[in-house]
Amino acid sequence: MRGVETVLFLVVVATVVATFARRLRIPAPSLLVVVGVVVGLLPGVPAVQVTPDVISLVVLPPLLFAAGEELPWRDLRAVVRPVAVLSVGLVLLSAAAVVGIAVAVTPLPVGMAFVLGAVLASTDPVAVTALARRLALPSRVQALIQAESLFNDATSLLLFRVALFLAVAGGAASWGRTVAEFAVLAGGGVAVGVLTAIGAFLIRRRTEDPVLETVISLVTPYAGYVVAESIGGSGVTAVVVASVILGTQAERLTTARIRLQVGAVSQTVVFLLESVVFGLIGLQLPELVRRVAGGGPWWLLQALAIAATLVLARLALVFVLSALRQRRQDGRISWQVPAVVSWAGARGVVPLPVVTLDGSALPGRDLVLLLTTAVIVLTLVVQGFTLAPLVRRAGIALDPADLKTEYADARRKLAEAGLSHLDHLVETESAPAFVVDQLRAGWQARLDRVRADTEERGTDLVRGIDYRALRQELIDIEAAELARLFEAGEITDGTRRRIQRLLDLEHAGLED
Repeated sequence: MRGVETVLFLVVVATVVATFARRLRIPAPSLLVVVGVVVGLLPGVPAVQVTPDVISLVVLPPLLFAAGEELPWRDLRAVVRPVAVLSVGLVLLSAAAVVGIAVAVTPLPVGMAFVLGAVLASTDPVAVTALARRLALPSRVQALIQAESLFNDATSLLLFRVALFLAVAGGAASWGRTVAEFAVLAGGGVAVGVLTAIGAFLIRRRTEDPVLETVISLVTPYAGYVVAESIGGSGVTAVVVASVILGTQAERLTTARIRLQVGAVSQTVVFLLESVVFGLIGLQLPELVRRVAGGGPWWLLQALAIAATLVLARLALVFVLSALRQRRQDGRISWQVPAVVSWAGARGVVPLPVVTLDGSALPGRDLVLLLTTAVIVLTLVVQGFTLAPLVRRAGIALDPADLKTEYADARRKLAEAGLSHLDHLVETESAPAFVVDQLRAGWQARLDRVRADTEERGTDLVRGIDYRALRQELIDIEAAELARLFEAGEITDGTRRRIQRLLDLEHAGLED
């Protein structure tokens, strides 16, 4: 199957799958993987092969960038310590556990078992974000799950390079060389990410063309990734750092109209790439089974053992750390949050190289790729379909009624801030009285609608130059109040984004 035909086919399938997934209230990535496996099992379906470079360079950067932009800096600050522990300690523990079970149940030598452990040691930010996006998790839990999956790449990549050295060269790893390589990977990735964010910020601040803004936004993750990889750093880390920084500056970068356009294009690109990547994971599994396992059942048992090992290792460390933290705080130990955090550790996009660092063929790559793909499918399907029921059973999901109340309270406070600013204009005589009266009527009606919990309608007011300028000023006042409510922890990120979009729409309408 040719590349273009495959992509078009996956996009069409993904559109249909996403529609049914939304109606059935199940995660689209998990359903896409299942559909991909079913299609791959059909007779006459050609083999689908995608080079690792395509996944690494074309697919990963924009998906990682979108996931990083969704991570609020306020919530990230609150989970820095547990994220650091999980990004290093849990990756090392998971890799060691996989090495042990792989040596015991597969024909892989220790070196290649190490490669397998390094590949599967970290959770995948694309898969985790796609699964968690639809769950109404508390801000801290959502940030912990997303941040861990975004920042554990440097540790996993270092392990992978050391594993390749041991598997191919058969030598002993040097602690000095390992530490230096980790410093280059992590430090280089962070440095390039910061510079990429600064460069993108300076350029976008001076650009008012919506098309150019959109192009710059799409090119930024690719630029950060390529530059970081070219100097030996982690491209993934560079993209994540740049996206988190730029995500905190979203309201300062451009106008409301451009933010709406860039957001719409970004959501479309993310949907298309996620459709392709999750569909490809499912499509590749049947062909790998036919090529490597010859139809035998042992590969499935091996994959099940490895997947179970990863889950148990994650459960053990997360529960131990959570129990120690809870005992220090109030002495009571609960299972709900650690259970959800543990079960959210899905694996996903893994661009396993075809060759080693010196260009020679990677021995045992097909079996490693089969087991890796099988474990990814298992985690996406099993954990993907059961994560939402677990969240409901744990009772930690945000109540829709509470979210509705939070949204209404935030809109009320924004409207009150606008009315307060109008009072200030009257006292200082800074604006024509008839314009202030019109705006006061509109904002008072807005406040009344929020209190009555009804949908907001437009008002038929005279739109003179003074009126438009003052109304934009009031929207800016509301935007500032929205930022204050979020930084003070009074509203969640979902509520902030929802209201900010409404303000952008209103602001863009005044620009016509």
